[in-house]
Amino acid sequence: MANVLMIIAPKNFRDEELLVPKQILEKAGHKVAVASITTAPCKGMKGVVVTPQVSCEDADAADYDMIVVVGGSGAPELVLHGEVLSLIETGRELNKQCAAICLGPMVLAKAGILEGKRATVYDTPESREAFEEGRVIYTKEDVVMDDHTVTANGPQAAKRFGEKLVEVLKKVK
Repeated sequence: MANVLMIIAPKNFRDEELLVPKQILEKAGHKVAVASITTAPCKGMKGVVVTPQVSCEDADAADYDMIVVVGGSGAPELVLHGEVLSLIETGRELNKQCAAICLGPMVLAKAGILEGKRATVYDTPESREAFEEGRVIYTKEDVVMDDHTVTANGPQAAKRFGEKLVEVLKKVK
């Protein structure tokens, strides 16, 4: 099946936005690896601690069929790390599927891969500004698919987001 890389912030990723889609993907037979800017333990907003298998600097986009940015209040910090943006940009150049949930779509917007595309995001002034700067077409839907990109707007959409990722991967694998 497919290889999926889920990127989390080192602090304050949204626990269920990682765990729910990850479980759905694994149940469907896909292999999921977790990455961050560090391989040290990362702590979610609700207290879950996850140790990434790989750093974004060491991850190779060519090894994955899909790259997913997990949301949470720590997700916007990921835009400050060139290795994260580079990984996403390279993934898109290689025609990999990209996805993000909650505030994660801000990272995709900053990487430039949402320009001219419909997408959703957890609605804050900062996320709307990131979408405007990235020339993203904002929609209030819970889960949006446009081209090779899936976005979701928050934890309440985590299950539907995971299901959509599985659906998308059926078409590429």
